[in-house]
Amino acid sequence: MISHKLGEHTKQLVFKNGKTITLVGTAHVSQKSVDEVKSVIDEVKPDHICLELDAGRWQSKTQPQDWKNQDIRKVFKTNKAFLMIANMALAGYQKRMGDQTGSAPGEEIISAGHIAEEQHIPFSLCDREIQITLKRAWRKSSFWNKMKLLGELAEAVFSKEEVTPEELEQLKNNATMQSMLQDLAKELPTVKQVLIDERDQYLATSIWNAPGTNIVAIIGAGHQNGIVKQFRAYEKGYPTADLKSISEVPPASKASKVISFLIPATIIAIIAWGFARAGWQQGAKMFGYWVAVNAIFTAIGGIIGLAHPLNIVISALASPFTSLNPTIGVGIVSGLVEATLHKPKVRDFEGLAEDATHVSAWYKNRILHALLVFLTCSVGSSVGTIIAFPVLLKLLG
Repeated sequence: MISHKLGEHTKQLVFKNGKTITLVGTAHVSQKSVDEVKSVIDEVKPDHICLELDAGRWQSKTQPQDWKNQDIRKVFKTNKAFLMIANMALAGYQKRMGDQTGSAPGEEIISAGHIAEEQHIPFSLCDREIQITLKRAWRKSSFWNKMKLLGELAEAVFSKEEVTPEELEQLKNNATMQSMLQDLAKELPTVKQVLIDERDQYLATSIWNAPGTNIVAIIGAGHQNGIVKQFRAYEKGYPTADLKSISEVPPASKASKVISFLIPATIIAIIAWGFARAGWQQGAKMFGYWVAVNAIFTAIGGIIGLAHPLNIVISALASPFTSLNPTIGVGIVSGLVEATLHKPKVRDFEGLAEDATHVSAWYKNRILHALLVFLTCSVGSSVGTIIAFPVLLKLLG
């Protein structure tokens, strides 16, 4: 493999099999990256272009959305609320960065696709589907790493720190990027593995197997070194990555499944033992305490989320029973009810990315508000469970 530099962040690789691959490393909210992409395509004149996008993201960025067909209630019914919260956080963060730098998130990749269409150059979408990436990162993370990840997302979204175009360009610098990746690997090793390492493999294999002999690939600068490393291995005869195996969402761990059933089973057993050992009066007292604590803390969560008053009552009444059911949480109930009582409007969908960057907007935008109520009621019920458990043991004794 012979490597040439066509620009500050562009590498052209010539392989023994006669294939030439030009990697353009970009920052996804950089106007300079948009200009660089056009310049490289004009200079190289590729016979195929690879984009760091999946079909879903390409469609969402290039085709108008019919917001009237969107139904936030399906998110809660299919238990995807946490996933949507993460999506909103990422979209909001990119929107805020784009506003500061004057370039829409991913504009350089979309522009490459439009150039390909205008010049009749075949192109392919070479990235793994974003939902699969997020699900794999979530499933593979421990509880504490999940909490860290949510905290990092919240900090990134709501931070008021300004980022200049010059600072953004510095992020494409190799030394800066490697330092950031090392920090990520140290703090959130599983997330780094899924978001960076696995996608390096996925992108490298997709680009390597793309048709054509003169290929230009538009990728995030953070993937450039990892993809080059994969190319070196492929040229030596090592097998390309198994895309199927890194595109499957791993099942929930046995430990988490056991815990999800063990906690409600233990609470039911404690209350049942209270009836059997201390009689009806003591058992009823224990059950009443369980109901009261769960309902109160869920109601507090609903109040913090400024849920509809009727929703607060419904969620509070449901929480003692949903907490004993491992297949449904009170957040699903509260989110569904909130989305039903305050049905989202077209403007709520249209303003999602912008609204996601402002704390106050999570109370005003009806989609974000339903997600917020889901979150605050879920946390309230969990706190109630934690507080009630030791007290039930004490009453049993």
